[in-house]
Parts: sequence; C-alpha cells; structure tokens
Amino acid sequence: MTLPLNSADALLDTIVKIARDAGKVILAVYATDFSTRGKADASPVTEADERAEVVITNALAALTPDIPIVAEEAVSAGKIPQVGNRFWLVDPLDGTKEFINRNGEFTVNIALIEEGRPTLGVVLAPALQRLFAGRVGTGAYVEDAQGRRDIRCRAVPPEGLTVVASRSHGDAAALDQFLAGRKVAALANAGSSLKLCLVAAGEADLYPRLGRTMEWDIAAGHAVLAAAGGKVETLTGEALRYGKPGFDNPHFVASAA
Repeated sequence: MTLPLNSADALLDTIVKIARDAGKVILAVYATDFSTRGKADASPVTEADERAEVVITNALAALTPDIPIVAEEAVSAGKIPQVGNRFWLVDPLDGTKEFINRNGEFTVNIALIEEGRPTLGVVLAPALQRLFAGRVGTGAYVEDAQGRRDIRCRAVPPEGLTVVASRSHGDAAALDQFLAGRKVAALANAGSSLKLCLVAAGEADLYPRLGRTMEWDIAAGHAVLAAAGGKVETLTGEALRYGKPGFDNPHFVASAA
C-alpha cells in the first residue's frame, strides 16, 4: 500500500518501523561469528549490511513505488538509479567498522530527499537501543530507554563548544586547525551518523567533517538535525545539497542554525 507523502506523521512512523525491522536483522547477525570482506573501494561489508538493505529497499519500493532508492550496497554493485527532485537515500549499516569492532556505534539510516535537501530522516542505533527521527517542519525526537521525547539544538553554553568528531576517520591535525580560535569546552568521539544526531539533541554543538563521506552516510542525520533546528554547510558556508554526481560530499560542518 502506498502512503501519501503529505501525511507526515504516518510516513515518519512507517519509516521508523522499517528501520527497526532492519535493526532486528542487523542484531541477529551481530550475535553471530560473522565474516567480513572488502568491497571494490576497500571498505568493509558484512552480511548484515546486505540483509538490512534488502529489508529497507523492499519496504520502500512497496511504500512509494514511484520514488527512486539510492542505497549504498546497490550502488557499490553498480545499480545506480536516475534521481530527480525526490528520492530515498539508504545506508543500511553506517559504521561497519564500529559493527566489526562491536562497540555498538553503528546505525541504520533512511532519508527522503526533496529538491536537493533531506526533509525526513530516521537514524537507529539498534545495539544502543536509541532512535532519532525527524521531519523538517514538524520537529524531531529521540526514543531510548527513557521513552520518547522531542529534541532541539541548544544554544552554545558559556563554557564553550562540545565538538564531536569521527571515531574511525579522524584527521587530528585538520581538526585542530579548523577549531583554532574557537572556545572549545569538550571534544568527544562518536561513530557513524550519531554525531549529527548528538548536535540535534543538544548533546553537542559542532560536528566538523574534514574527510570523505557519501550522501547516504549523512542524509538521515542531516534530516534529523534540520528538523531540530540545525544545519549542515560546506566550509564555504553553502547549504549542503543532495543528488550530486557520484553522491560524494565535500567537507562540511554541522551545527545549530
């Protein structure tokens, strides 16, 4: 059954369910002695990535059959659809290195892109039992052991910025140069797209990414952040756009608006 895209609450609830179904598949693999192999770009992939992507893409195709789906593992296999003003971006398991290292900081990511910007997103960290979701114009929320509550970006505290950086892809020298002259109270590491969500939830203030990412890596977190009042910009101050040739991102900074 297809769902009207203007039914914001119903659509977001449905995407949350799809993400949770994918999370169950991932955790089933996580509990086993799974194997890992390298893709053409030398990045790792597991059975969990592939099985979760099938769950998500099948569900999205049934839900919105006319909307193209750009999914990481399919793109790696050369299956790249033509995209227009509206398409889905899917990373079935962001943070595969975190998955392999079993630190729990991996996520399921599903985002809807409209007119080059993410307008709806769900980020699920199944091992941490934490889910972030949002739709631009209607707000964002987190669900965890304490229940469900709305989230918003915070004003930077007087003591300074809490900056989040990548655990697996850090460039310490570039980060130090970027932060020079800023008042930084704390520097924390986090895996996968959780960094964007921490800014959205008011648990951090700034996430500079000074390395390579793909659109599916960050679109869902970007949507949650935008719904919570934040923004993602290039280093030259332009809004980060989606549907770019090759789906590569430039360096960017995520922050409260």
